[in-house]
Amino acid sequence: MSETITNKDPWYRITNPDEVYSPALLIWPDRIEDNIRKMIGIAGDPGMLRPHVKTHKMPEIVRLQMKYGITRFKSATIAEAEMVAACGARDVLLAYQPAGPNISRFFELKRRFPGTDISCIADCEDVIRELSANAAGNKTVTAVFLDIDTGMNRTGIAPGKVAVRLYKLITELPGITAGGLHVYDGHIHEKELSLRRKICDEAYKPVTSMIEEISRSTDHPVRVVAGGTPTFPIHASRKGVETSPGTPLLWDYGYSTSFTDLDFLHSAVLFTRVISKPSEDLICIDLGHKAVASEMPQPRIFLPEIDNYDIIAHNEEHMVIRTREAGRLKVGNVLYAIPFHICPTVDRYDKVSVIREGKAAEEWKVEARKRQITV
Repeated sequence: MSETITNKDPWYRITNPDEVYSPALLIWPDRIEDNIRKMIGIAGDPGMLRPHVKTHKMPEIVRLQMKYGITRFKSATIAEAEMVAACGARDVLLAYQPAGPNISRFFELKRRFPGTDISCIADCEDVIRELSANAAGNKTVTAVFLDIDTGMNRTGIAPGKVAVRLYKLITELPGITAGGLHVYDGHIHEKELSLRRKICDEAYKPVTSMIEEISRSTDHPVRVVAGGTPTFPIHASRKGVETSPGTPLLWDYGYSTSFTDLDFLHSAVLFTRVISKPSEDLICIDLGHKAVASEMPQPRIFLPEIDNYDIIAHNEEHMVIRTREAGRLKVGNVLYAIPFHICPTVDRYDKVSVIREGKAAEEWKVEARKRQITV
């Protein structure tokens, strides 16, 4: 059962709010560690996890996972992959098909971090051949995972004969090896676990058939990296499948209310202040588009200390809220909010405030928020 946030147990309040500028993102390392342990419990072994770093983009959180024996990670950008490699992690998969100059940039990343096994995904013959040619030119070898589309229709190739042919091509070309299959099913987000499991299993059936065909023709096992947060417990039951949760590390209100079967703790909270009171039933807080993810419909935050409210406007620096409780609030008052979508919310911040024993004690840089670190 997902954590319920109420003002009766205000664990999210900090003891030194006057030392924190708003808006800010507060992070609880002890809660993150609790979530890491739960992820490992679901996966059965840290070696079967390949957590996605796009949620947090922070080296400190990578190192927290490494502390618990997690050595493989997944990234969405070359900068995120570099952040993981700089932490000394053993393995990182760039789950984004490189194209254009990013292909040579990918190989430069591999050159700079030889101690980390850095691989990527691909879903078309042209890129596979470019990766092979660049690998040969760089006198290196890289693993390439074939990106499989099981219904999301965003990237990847549908499992079947063409996909099998591309996989075999990866095994035959110089400079590249078949890393396995990358199977992301982010379109599966049914709230009811039994229905989610049924849809996930049906979507995965063609992948199973494809694996069997590849194994017969190539005579070696096919590695699989599958799932996102809603489906990783389902894929964890499949033998030999690595799973890639990301959101559970920080958790958010959208997932906690949609997937009540996932028992993770909120470890990222928005810190905001009332900055204006334009009328007797309105307050304006400093959680504009620049402070919280704005791609979702409202409400984009949950305010545990206000019982009844409507968000009536959201602009670059401002969020206007109508509430009967406006009278008790003054300009300068602190409020806490749980974001509905944590991944792009983290991306709004250059740094976060780290909470230890109820106090904002230090800051962590959101290092991989950058488009480019050094490579």
